[in-house]
Amino acid sequence: MASLTKRLMSKAFLKMERNMKKLLTGFIALIMASAVNAADEVKLQLQWVTRAQFAGYYVALDKGFYKDEGLDVTILPGGPDVAPPQVLAGGGADVMLNWMPSALAAREKGLPVVNIAQPFKSSGLMLTCWKDTGIKSPADFKGRTIGVWFFGNEYPFLSWMSQEGISTDGGSDGVTVLKQGFNVDPLLQRQADCISTMTYNEYWQVIDAGVSPDELVTFKYEEQGVATLEDGIYALEENLKDPAFKDKMVRFVRASMKGWKHAEANPDEAAEIVLDNDASGAQTEKHQKRMMGEIAKLTAGSNGSLDPADFDRTVATLLAGGSDPVITKKPEGAWTHEITDAALN
Repeated sequence: MASLTKRLMSKAFLKMERNMKKLLTGFIALIMASAVNAADEVKLQLQWVTRAQFAGYYVALDKGFYKDEGLDVTILPGGPDVAPPQVLAGGGADVMLNWMPSALAAREKGLPVVNIAQPFKSSGLMLTCWKDTGIKSPADFKGRTIGVWFFGNEYPFLSWMSQEGISTDGGSDGVTVLKQGFNVDPLLQRQADCISTMTYNEYWQVIDAGVSPDELVTFKYEEQGVATLEDGIYALEENLKDPAFKDKMVRFVRASMKGWKHAEANPDEAAEIVLDNDASGAQTEKHQKRMMGEIAKLTAGSNGSLDPADFDRTVATLLAGGSDPVITKKPEGAWTHEITDAALN
């Protein structure tokens, strides 16, 4: 009886051992499969708060375009206290969005950022002026007060005035430069004859304040030939030497551009996706849908690859910025087509 019991216990133990081995083998296989299929993480630092200006990235996230490329993307909103180049330098993000004047200034000062893609073809920057001032052309700026954004945003304006031969030191033959905050109060309160606006944002704040478009005259930097590139995608030069990182960026750019083209074709849907991702709750449907409609005009014509002619124009504008230019020489190695060539062709 004891022998039979012993044999039965031995069989039970062997069966349990086999089952444990199967479970362990299956568990190991599951872990290995998970490791193989784990998505590569990418952190994207925006240069401002969540809004339709960045819709392409939110669309790519919402539609699963990043997931399809094996990426786990985290979008980090910006704000007045966030400097994307500093975040990138500190390792807080893998890629950042930045206006080229800021990026090139950072590069000259020692932070080797590289433009790897340029979703925005055109600039949305313009001056918005009261029509009743009699301003009809840039020549009429003389003797006027003009609101200008600083923190690097002033250089296209300074270059423009330099090319027009108009002093920025005030007086009847020059312009008085008002350091403008990121609002439209100086125009509404008649503190300035013109202010800086974006086609997709501040201009519409003026309209929403009750001003008729017929009361205004606008001057787009793009049409004046002094526009600089905006909202490019930048990574650190050192990271781009890593084949694994480069491959990750190829997939990121491909999915992002897919998101942008979907946003262009479906602006209302894109705006809704942005609103769904606005944790602050500060954005409104009306404003975001209108913004997306304007943003689509700026991304149209770009497949994501930087046009060297646009880069050269930006650099020329910055170098012509008067006595205190944002950069002192033409940058070398500040952009690459390696990522977009692999992503888009």
